[in-house]
Amino acid sequence: MSLDSVRAFFATHAPDIKVIVTEESSATVALAAEAHGVEPAQIAKTICLRAGDQIMLVVAGGMARIDNRKFRDRFGAKARMLEADQVVEATSHPVGGVCPFGLPAPLPVYCDASLRSFDEVVPAAGATNAAVRLAPERMAALANAEWVDVCQ
Repeated sequence: MSLDSVRAFFATHAPDIKVIVTEESSATVALAAEAHGVEPAQIAKTICLRAGDQIMLVVAGGMARIDNRKFRDRFGAKARMLEADQVVEATSHPVGGVCPFGLPAPLPVYCDASLRSFDEVVPAAGATNAAVRLAPERMAALANAEWVDVCQ
């Protein structure tokens, strides 16, 4: 189970961070913001993309959108969204619960600059009703992510 892999990741790498499971769904930015009492931009949404042959995760602010020109300039290819079954295959997480933690195999992770204006962000945690709260810099460090500017 995906939620279990995320819990195991935090138990090993950051035992001070607790996975928050809510009764209500947090599968969309709006639902997550409501469930966790934050503004939508504070939700750290994780998008599973393909650029050429490379599958990657881009973590961005909840209101940010991929800027096609910036993405192409940075990665040399157009961003292509994966289908839901491909996302699960690559991450083990369902769409709406995708995060850069507890992955079955390493993937390149990029955190967009849109997250840096917050002291705390709320990424999903492997299920459509699970999340964690942490500083963007800590999230990037735990995910072994590189900071980029690929959103509008």
